[in-house]
Amino acid sequence: MTYLRENRPGLYTRLLLSGKLYECLNETDSTCQERMSRMIPQMAAAAEINEALKACDPIVWVGRMNSIHQRAEETNLTELIYA
Repeated sequence: MTYLRENRPGLYTRLLLSGKLYECLNETDSTCQERMSRMIPQMAAAAEINEALKACDPIVWVGRMNSIHQRAEETNLTELIYA
């Protein structure tokens, strides 16, 4: 909502006045959550981050998983929000 209000004020106003703002925001949030839940395991598998790594070196595992989470989040923001 903040992005729309600050960067796309015309679209924000149209959605707000039509009563579809929150519907649109909920749909976007659901899509982002769904994509994150698919992307993170795929990216982790591609980077060979698994339970064995978690068991033998949890600090490295956390760092790598955080990196994957941030990359997946940035991809979603770029493709779904800022587009």
